[in-house]
Amino acid sequence: MASLRLGFFVATAVVFAALMPPSAVAQLRPGYYSSICPNLELIVKSSVKQSMAQSPISAPAALRLFFHDCAVRGCDASIMIVNSNGDDEWRNPDNQSLKPEGFQVILNAKAAVDSDPQCQYKVSCADIMALAARESVVQSGGPYYEVELGRYDGRLSTKASIVLPHANFTLDQLNSFFSGLGLSQSEMIVLSGGHTLGAADCPFFQYRIGTDPTMDASFASQLNATCSSNPTSGFAFLDTSPVTFDNTFFRNLQSGKGLLGSDQVLYTDTRSRGTVNYYATNQGAFFGDFVAAMTKLGRVGVKTPATGGEIRRDCRFPN
Repeated sequence: MASLRLGFFVATAVVFAALMPPSAVAQLRPGYYSSICPNLELIVKSSVKQSMAQSPISAPAALRLFFHDCAVRGCDASIMIVNSNGDDEWRNPDNQSLKPEGFQVILNAKAAVDSDPQCQYKVSCADIMALAARESVVQSGGPYYEVELGRYDGRLSTKASIVLPHANFTLDQLNSFFSGLGLSQSEMIVLSGGHTLGAADCPFFQYRIGTDPTMDASFASQLNATCSSNPTSGFAFLDTSPVTFDNTFFRNLQSGKGLLGSDQVLYTDTRSRGTVNYYATNQGAFFGDFVAAMTKLGRVGVKTPATGGEIRRDCRFPN
């Protein structure tokens, strides 16, 4: 089970949306590569399936990677860049819980795409990440949705650019962060439902055990046993069906079994409780709203050649 460990992830967005030129969003559309790389989606689907067969952590890790990428500089695959001086996004402390399996999903899919002569070096890493996130959801039992494509890859990645919500954020703090994108409270909540996949390491929630009255007592006892014996390497699942994309996450919040404080607050705060209850009893509504919010998130900070975008040959390095 240790192979399933996945640290804290949260769906995030950035203020870059307000600065994004309208032309960048206008270029996004399903079928963008229909004449450039007609087999693109089938290639990515097959590659992600192979990655998931190799490790059950692949799906949650790839989904989380997409969120963390869009949260910094926009959805431009800057999270994938490796700088020789160590000054890159993934080496910021807030990204240290990102798992190697997530990066490998993207590298595998990129290699598979470029192995097709018609597609070689014509598909951006950013678009491959968006498709891999969709496949991670679908192949885990979640909803299928059309992915808007046409993103270009960014050339910059720095530690200092990382701004992410933390596991102890209040509802006001979460709303403040997401409102920078024009995302509503309901959209923030439905994106948080992505926590239906994966797990979190003890340091992200251990402070709540025995001190947070909103945590179910038996759940707290279970977590205490896990983290007391493994304070640095211990982990717990974000919900009770960690490899299945469903609405269990919201039902867990109703019973005080939200792992992260920033998740449980969505139920304990009466201003957001109604939305949690709605998704807890209506999985179809959760799926539909999640798709809409993911599409909106995928438009954040989109790059074009005019704004310094490129199509990287190797996702780890600018051309």
